[in-house]
Amino acid sequence: MTDGPLIVQSDKTLLLEVAHPDAPAARAGIAPFAELERSPEHVHTYRITPLALWNARAAGHDAEQVVDALVRWSRFPVPQALLVDVVDTMGRYGRLVLQSHPAHGLIMVSRDRAVLEEVLRHKKVTPMLGQRIDDDTVLVHPSERGRLKQALLKVGWPAEDEAGYVDGRAHEITLAENGWHLRDYQTSAADGFWAGGSGVVVLPCGAGKTLVGVAAMAKAQATTLILVTNTVAGHQWRRELLARTTLTEDEIGEYSGDRKEIRPVTIATYQVLIRKTGGEYRHLSLLDSHDWGLIIYDEVHLLPAPVFRMTADLQSRRRLGLTATLIREDGRETDVFSLIGPKRYDAPWKDIETQGWIAPADCTEVRVTMTEAERMAYALAEPEDRYRIASTARTKLPVVKAILDRHPGEPTLVIGAYLDQLDEIGQALDAPVVQGSTTNRERERLFDAFRAGEVPVLVVSKIANFAIDLPEAAVAVQLSGTFGSRQEEAQRLGRITRPKHDGRQAHFYAIVARDTIDTEYAAHRQRFLAEQGYAYRIVDADDLLGPALPEIPDLPE
Repeated sequence: MTDGPLIVQSDKTLLLEVAHPDAPAARAGIAPFAELERSPEHVHTYRITPLALWNARAAGHDAEQVVDALVRWSRFPVPQALLVDVVDTMGRYGRLVLQSHPAHGLIMVSRDRAVLEEVLRHKKVTPMLGQRIDDDTVLVHPSERGRLKQALLKVGWPAEDEAGYVDGRAHEITLAENGWHLRDYQTSAADGFWAGGSGVVVLPCGAGKTLVGVAAMAKAQATTLILVTNTVAGHQWRRELLARTTLTEDEIGEYSGDRKEIRPVTIATYQVLIRKTGGEYRHLSLLDSHDWGLIIYDEVHLLPAPVFRMTADLQSRRRLGLTATLIREDGRETDVFSLIGPKRYDAPWKDIETQGWIAPADCTEVRVTMTEAERMAYALAEPEDRYRIASTARTKLPVVKAILDRHPGEPTLVIGAYLDQLDEIGQALDAPVVQGSTTNRERERLFDAFRAGEVPVLVVSKIANFAIDLPEAAVAVQLSGTFGSRQEEAQRLGRITRPKHDGRQAHFYAIVARDTIDTEYAAHRQRFLAEQGYAYRIVDADDLLGPALPEIPDLPE
């Protein structure tokens, strides 16, 4: 027995003692292959899942490294059965390999003949396959490349895709030599993606994921389709491309609800792709008909389900997913793995913060007590209405004002999900409200004014979950969210972690109604903060209504 910070249990859960001096090193050691499940103050619970192990395997980690990390940091002997299972599970990845054959086209080759015989008898797999070439090889219908990988993953035999990619139509894309350069981790991320040919890069909001995309485009030297969450994000991509590359305005097209331009570099919104006309996704087929050399999925964790259909048909194209978190609230992480590709690069938020590339963040949960009338309404409400009642508690308004008084003049975002509440907050603070119905022109005008310091406070709806570039935002106040979404927490924290010109700290506040489901959802969202190494403190609203927050010691990391 050693004095390690980790307890490895036979049910594949890992318990990490947060206060242990070796906890940060152990967390970094298990991060490539274990998923965080719970994060109370003193002990964090991780779980080893097949998908996490296969992601680690695809990223170049082998079973020996995983076993070594478990044994090195474990306080007690690691259950032998778990180690055997880790080795066996990781060994399932790549026993089936997709390859391109000069005479036969797309083939699936088995490195284990028994596995091939097994999958050939799965009813959902056989229709995607052609004739048997030899004992270890079978033809694959090229159009089924993506769907076959999905099906094989579901039956527990994830295939390694070595079939290669078409180059697409060549188009010169050169990085501009105007005083900027890629950071080391951005170069590593782009190199990791390119070596695999497709996959996902995970970087914190504000760490320059767009520049990783730009670097990938410069490597591809080909026509590129960039898929984004909304038009504002598309305009930000356009600005970055014009500033960071030698591309001109005429070479960059916008494919959105307003415009339908297809150019060598085309930026399209997810919304236009999933819009049906006559019962069909006509825009999907239109974009599929062009000879792209690279497809970039911005905020891949928000990729709408119908776009997976297009992605299944685009397996011969290089695909890069960019995200701050692999968490998908719809549980389709396996589809991202199969159809976009495995995780190729992942940089923890704290590592990037330590290097000074994102601002350090102080995270505080403020608990309020609802009025007696609200408590009674909550008690009598149907379950589906309770979160709205708790989220829109009127006692949250004075807390918002107290937080703004604590940070006078600092660029602040007040974020919520319920429009009536946001309108009321906007009126009380004399601050503009940006929501879904706000026109793109008005959004960009207000965002520009916020960046310039002309508007110190913006009240924003769930559009703050998407890619908006407000680098000087220093304070975020969260009133409500999408239930217990860790994905959303990542996006909202990311709104304020862009590095500040004066190096100051960012502050993230979540205002939560106590004794309600609001508290439960907040705890679930905060798992993301703990996963990234952030401590958060919980204070009572009454303490905020004084001249300043009391000094409360941070929870141990």
